[in-house]
Amino acid sequence: MKKEKPAQPAERDPNARYTVTVNRRARHEYEILDTYEAGLVLVGTEVKSLRAGRVNVQDAYCRIEHGEAWIYNMHVSPYEMGNRSNVEPLRKRKALLHGWEIEKLRTQVEQKGLAIIPLKLFFQRGFAKMEIALGRGKKLYDKRETIAERDQLREAQRRAAD
Repeated sequence: MKKEKPAQPAERDPNARYTVTVNRRARHEYEILDTYEAGLVLVGTEVKSLRAGRVNVQDAYCRIEHGEAWIYNMHVSPYEMGNRSNVEPLRKRKALLHGWEIEKLRTQVEQKGLAIIPLKLFFQRGFAKMEIALGRGKKLYDKRETIAERDQLREAQRRAAD
Protein backbone atom coordinates (compact mmCIF):
# COMPACT_ATOMS: atom_id res chain seq x y z
CA MET A 1 0.00 0.00 0.00
CA LYS A 2 1.35 3.39 -1.06
CA LYS A 3 1.52 6.25 1.40
CA GLU A 4 0.27 9.61 0.06
CA LYS A 5 2.16 12.82 0.53
CA PRO A 6 0.52 15.40 2.78
CA ALA A 7 -1.07 18.24 0.87
CA GLN A 8 1.18 21.25 0.39
CA PRO A 9 -0.11 24.55 1.80
CA ALA A 10 -1.46 26.85 -0.89
CA GLU A 11 0.97 29.44 -2.14
CA ARG A 12 0.10 32.92 -0.97
CA ASP A 13 -0.57 35.32 -3.79
CA PRO A 14 1.78 38.31 -3.34
CA ASN A 15 -0.71 40.64 -5.03
CA ALA A 16 -3.67 39.52 -2.91
CA ARG A 17 -5.60 42.17 -1.02
CA TYR A 18 -6.34 41.61 2.65
CA THR A 19 -9.26 43.88 3.49
CA VAL A 20 -9.19 45.53 6.91
CA THR A 21 -12.37 47.59 6.80
CA VAL A 22 -15.05 48.74 4.36
CA ASN A 23 -17.02 51.97 4.50
CA ARG A 24 -20.49 50.50 3.89
CA ARG A 25 -22.23 53.81 4.44
CA ALA A 26 -20.35 55.46 1.55
CA ARG A 27 -22.21 53.53 -1.17
CA HIS A 28 -25.51 54.36 0.54
CA GLU A 29 -24.79 58.08 0.95
CA TYR A 30 -22.94 58.72 -2.34
CA GLU A 31 -23.22 57.87 -6.02
CA ILE A 32 -19.72 56.56 -6.84
CA LEU A 33 -18.33 57.98 -10.09
CA ASP A 34 -14.66 56.95 -10.09
CA THR A 35 -12.31 55.03 -7.77
CA TYR A 36 -8.59 55.36 -7.05
CA GLU A 37 -6.06 53.36 -5.05
CA ALA A 38 -3.92 55.41 -2.66
CA GLY A 39 -1.11 54.51 -0.33
CA LEU A 40 -1.10 55.80 3.26
CA VAL A 41 1.63 57.53 5.23
CA LEU A 42 1.49 56.03 8.73
CA VAL A 43 3.72 56.60 11.75
CA GLY A 44 4.49 54.79 14.98
CA THR A 45 2.32 51.84 15.82
CA GLU A 46 -0.54 52.73 13.45
CA VAL A 47 0.23 49.79 11.14
CA LYS A 48 -0.11 47.33 14.03
CA SER A 49 -3.50 48.84 14.92
CA LEU A 50 -4.60 48.57 11.29
CA ARG A 51 -3.57 44.93 11.09
CA ALA A 52 -5.60 44.30 14.24
CA GLY A 53 -8.61 45.93 12.54
CA ARG A 54 -8.84 48.78 15.03
CA VAL A 55 -9.78 51.48 12.53
CA ASN A 56 -12.97 53.36 11.64
CA VAL A 57 -13.45 55.09 8.28
CA GLN A 58 -17.21 55.77 8.53
CA ASP A 59 -16.86 59.55 8.97
CA ALA A 60 -13.61 59.92 7.02
CA TYR A 61 -13.21 62.18 3.99
CA CYS A 62 -10.38 63.43 1.78
CA ARG A 63 -9.25 66.91 0.82
CA ILE A 64 -6.70 68.22 -1.64
CA GLU A 65 -4.46 70.86 -0.02
CA HIS A 66 -1.36 72.41 -1.64
CA GLY A 67 -1.12 69.63 -4.22
CA GLU A 68 -1.36 66.81 -1.65
CA ALA A 69 -4.23 64.52 -0.69
CA TRP A 70 -5.10 64.32 3.03
CA ILE A 71 -7.49 62.00 4.85
CA TYR A 72 -9.43 63.49 7.76
CA ASN A 73 -11.48 61.83 10.54
CA MET A 74 -10.05 58.35 10.06
CA HIS A 75 -9.91 56.96 13.59
CA VAL A 76 -7.01 54.57 14.23
CA SER A 77 -7.14 53.34 17.83
CA PRO A 78 -3.85 53.51 19.74
CA TYR A 79 -1.98 50.20 19.82
CA GLU A 80 -2.45 48.56 23.22
CA MET A 81 1.14 47.39 23.55
CA GLY A 82 2.51 50.68 22.26
CA ASN A 83 4.24 53.34 24.31
CA ARG A 84 5.12 56.91 23.47
CA SER A 85 5.18 55.99 19.77
CA ASN A 86 1.35 55.98 19.74
CA VAL A 87 -0.06 59.02 17.99
CA GLU A 88 -3.33 60.93 18.09
CA PRO A 89 -6.16 58.69 16.79
CA LEU A 90 -7.89 61.34 14.63
CA ARG A 91 -4.85 63.06 13.11
CA LYS A 92 -4.88 63.84 9.40
CA ARG A 93 -3.00 61.33 7.28
CA LYS A 94 -1.42 61.80 3.89
CA ALA A 95 -2.72 59.76 0.95
CA LEU A 96 -0.15 58.87 -1.71
CA LEU A 97 -1.42 59.40 -5.25
CA HIS A 98 0.19 60.30 -8.56
CA GLY A 99 0.33 64.01 -9.36
CA TRP A 100 -2.03 63.66 -12.30
CA GLU A 101 -4.56 61.82 -10.09
CA ILE A 102 -4.43 64.57 -7.48
CA GLU A 103 -4.91 67.24 -10.14
CA LYS A 104 -7.83 65.36 -11.69
CA LEU A 105 -9.50 64.96 -8.28
CA ARG A 106 -8.92 68.62 -7.43
CA THR A 107 -10.51 69.90 -10.63
CA GLN A 108 -13.51 67.56 -10.27
CA VAL A 109 -14.13 68.60 -6.67
CA GLU A 110 -13.78 72.33 -7.42
CA GLN A 111 -15.83 72.42 -10.64
CA LYS A 112 -18.57 69.87 -10.05
CA GLY A 113 -18.93 69.99 -6.27
CA LEU A 114 -18.11 66.32 -5.76
CA ALA A 115 -16.63 64.70 -2.65
CA ILE A 116 -13.69 62.35 -2.14
CA ILE A 117 -14.61 59.52 0.22
CA PRO A 118 -12.68 56.46 1.42
CA LEU A 119 -14.34 53.18 0.48
CA LYS A 120 -12.01 50.44 1.68
CA LEU A 121 -8.81 50.00 3.68
CA PHE A 122 -6.62 47.01 2.77
CA PHE A 123 -3.09 45.61 2.76
CA GLN A 124 -1.38 44.68 -0.49
CA ARG A 125 2.22 43.42 -0.60
CA GLY A 126 2.56 44.50 3.03
CA PHE A 127 1.62 48.12 2.36
CA ALA A 128 -1.49 49.79 3.81
CA LYS A 129 -3.62 51.17 0.99
CA MET A 130 -6.98 52.84 0.71
CA GLU A 131 -9.52 52.78 -2.08
CA ILE A 132 -10.93 56.28 -2.40
CA ALA A 133 -13.79 57.37 -4.62
CA LEU A 134 -15.09 60.47 -6.27
CA GLY A 135 -18.75 60.66 -5.40
CA ARG A 136 -21.84 62.82 -5.60
CA GLY A 137 -24.08 62.97 -2.55
CA LYS A 138 -27.44 61.24 -2.97
CA LYS A 139 -30.71 62.94 -2.19
CA LEU A 140 -33.23 61.23 0.10
CA TYR A 141 -35.39 60.08 -2.83
CA ASP A 142 -32.32 58.56 -4.54
CA LYS A 143 -31.59 56.53 -1.40
CA ARG A 144 -35.19 55.30 -1.29
CA GLU A 145 -34.98 54.33 -4.98
CA THR A 146 -31.78 52.35 -4.36
CA ILE A 147 -33.35 50.52 -1.41
CA ALA A 148 -36.49 49.70 -3.45
CA GLU A 149 -34.40 48.33 -6.35
CA ARG A 150 -32.36 46.19 -3.95
CA ASP A 151 -35.54 44.81 -2.35
CA GLN A 152 -37.03 43.97 -5.77
CA LEU A 153 -33.84 42.18 -6.81
CA ARG A 154 -33.75 40.23 -3.54
CA GLU A 155 -37.42 39.23 -3.96
CA ALA A 156 -36.80 38.08 -7.55
CA GLN A 157 -33.83 35.96 -6.41
CA ARG A 158 -35.93 34.46 -3.63
CA ARG A 159 -38.68 33.51 -6.13
CA ALA A 160 -36.11 32.01 -8.51
CA ALA A 161 -34.61 29.92 -5.70
CA ASP A 162 -38.02 28.43 -4.78
